[in-house]
This record gives sequence, C-alpha cells and structure tokens, in this order.
Amino acid sequence: MLIALPGVSLAQEPVKHQKETVTIKATIEAIDHDVRMVTLKEKDGKTRTIYAASEVRRFDELKVGQEVTFHISESVVYQNRKPGESVPADKKDEPVIVRDASGKPAGTKTMQETRTVTIKAIDAKASAVTLQTEDGRTISMRVGEAKLMKDLKVGDSVVVTCTTAVAVSIE
Repeated sequence: MLIALPGVSLAQEPVKHQKETVTIKATIEAIDHDVRMVTLKEKDGKTRTIYAASEVRRFDELKVGQEVTFHISESVVYQNRKPGESVPADKKDEPVIVRDASGKPAGTKTMQETRTVTIKAIDAKASAVTLQTEDGRTISMRVGEAKLMKDLKVGDSVVVTCTTAVAVSIE
C-alpha cells in the first residue's frame, strides 16, 4: 500500500515506505463504567488500563472475563525534500470509525497525519532518528529497516505521512 502525498510529484524523489502490524490479545479484568476505563490483562501478565472514548457505543455490553483482540497497523511513508522545494501543509484528518455489524462489539478507527519534519540526529546502530516538527517539538523514533535511512542526512526536510488503524473485537 502506498499513500499519495498531496501536491507531491512522486517522480522527483523516491518514496520510502514502512508498515507494521501488531496483534494484542487480552482479557478484561475490570471495568469502571463511571469514567469509561477498562483494565486489560495480556497473556504475559502485563496489565494496562485504557479509556473507552464516547465513540465506543456498545461500552455497556463489555463484561469482565471477555477476550479482546486489538489489531494495530501503522504505515509510514516519507519523502526527502530538497531545500527550497515546496512541501504540503501539515494535515491531520479526522478519525474514521467503522463499526462492525456483527453481534459482538467490534470496530476500526483509522487516522492519517501528514507533517514536514527536519532530521536532527541519526543513530544508524539503533536504526533510529530524532525529528523536529515545524512547531519545535522533538520526536525520536525507531525506523524498522536500516535501508530506509540510507539517504537521510541531518538537516534534511522530510514529508511524513502516518496512517494508523486500530481494529478491536470481542471474542
């Protein structure tokens, strides 16, 4: 899957793409209906408490002991920009929520964000980069494949589009 960047000619610079999908299975350990918090316990014993936003319409149907499966997919596309070259404006789309029509609570939430960032540091050993956003925030992140970093240099301006989809189902 390749995401087209608005206003960017793909013929100018090669587009790099990275995708990762993680599946997490957990059991509902506790539910606080007043504040919409759910405590989940994974197979390895790790617990985490998550907030069920108002978009979770069937929240009252959740029960302690139910199995919950999360499929989290993240796709990142980036393209180096030359100094002075135009870049698309930063953009964050509203999340898209698709509810499952089956009998059990389930749904998918997809979000997409495009930002122009500046490479502040590169750690080739750790396959990681430190980025600075246009509003001055600094973000460090791991790059899945070292080959994706081979053309990056400190000071580069990079257009990054990140798409995240989270599918949740009750087993």
